[in-house]
Amino acid sequence: MTEQGRRRLGVLVGVGLAGGLLPGITLGTETVEAALSVLAATLVLVVLTQLVHIGPSGRVPLPVLAALGLVGFVQDALIWWLLSWLGPKVSELRVEGIGTILLAALITRGTFLLLSQLTSTVEIAKED
Repeated sequence: MTEQGRRRLGVLVGVGLAGGLLPGITLGTETVEAALSVLAATLVLVVLTQLVHIGPSGRVPLPVLAALGLVGFVQDALIWWLLSWLGPKVSELRVEGIGTILLAALITRGTFLLLSQLTSTVEIAKED
């Protein structure tokens, strides 16, 4: 899997988890609306994180991973804040409250970093 594929997968899983777990995020009342809301949020997050990429490009030491995670968390929080304003205009996505924004950013960045590290570890194991 390419680096961009890992990023997209991490963001998609992170947005889905945040939308499903956090009570302050409303995706829509029907399944189609919820799926479109997740896709809209994922699209915005993927585009903006592709423009300003903050994250590892493979396996990195823990201190570097923590620093990249912190900066990426701030980036994701700002994007979720944008989604709280933009979401109701383009889909049924509603994000309420700064606490929800911060938790959604934490879930999204954590999922992204976890999947990035796991998939790069699997690829290294396949090469050996």
